[in-house]
Amino acid sequence: MTTQTKDTLAEALAATGYVADDGLAMALLLTEMLNRPLLLEGEAGVGKTEVAKALAKLDNTDLIRLQCYEGLDRSDAIYEWNYQRQLLAIKARDGAGGDAETVEEAVFSEKYLLERPLLAAIRQDKPPVLLIDEVDRADEEFEAFLLELLSDFQVSIPELGTIEATSIPRVILTSNGTRELSDALRRRCLYHYVDYPDTSREARILLSRVERLDTALALQIAELMGKLRKEDLTKVPGVAETIDWAAALVGLGTKNLHEQRETVFDTLVCVLKTREDQARITPEVTDRLLGKVA
Repeated sequence: MTTQTKDTLAEALAATGYVADDGLAMALLLTEMLNRPLLLEGEAGVGKTEVAKALAKLDNTDLIRLQCYEGLDRSDAIYEWNYQRQLLAIKARDGAGGDAETVEEAVFSEKYLLERPLLAAIRQDKPPVLLIDEVDRADEEFEAFLLELLSDFQVSIPELGTIEATSIPRVILTSNGTRELSDALRRRCLYHYVDYPDTSREARILLSRVERLDTALALQIAELMGKLRKEDLTKVPGVAETIDWAAALVGLGTKNLHEQRETVFDTLVCVLKTREDQARITPEVTDRLLGKVA
């Protein structure tokens, strides 16, 4: 990427379909300038994962994704050995002579190494975008060996030694804030909090993602969604839900939310994802919220 200012970077991202605010655009610019990972924190559904996808499009490079979860370990994240092929190779060598050390060197070689996302990301000829998604779901132990990669971009494999990076990936980490991350990990990264978009930016997002949506309706949907998020909901809808809702309204021929209030209420199944929330947002509540929309 050769972008020089946050404004030109924001414009380039918009061309890929991602509408970034000034703070995020600056954070992304600085990650490139300083060659540092970027930690994006925020509620689920605000578009953190989409940032990495947009960067990969912008750089015309691969996106390598590591989805984190409780119990994630080195074999899932970095590498493991192809034990079945190793056993077959050992059996094939039985009776063929050769000492144990020779057999061990043969089966613990690159041929039998299975790359997982972290190792694959540093062995690409062209630097990829490495997305470490929902890092807060992984254990603290995982953070410890993740730091080795983020500090030196190298991986230690006892049987092979240290594997240094062929290229340095652009690293994006996301967190939904389900647990506090270590100070060491936070210090290693630049940081940006991704909040729900304001009305104007959400309308721009809708216009970039939903075909046949006009500006007036996009603004109405974004404004109503902003007011809906302020209600006492169990699961606050994210941007992805807004996009689905807008597509549904357009598909049903909606031109103005005030003129098709029944359709607005009926299509809330796109954004309200729990029984409690659907019971809470009644037709009366929907009308009250619509009354505050221009």
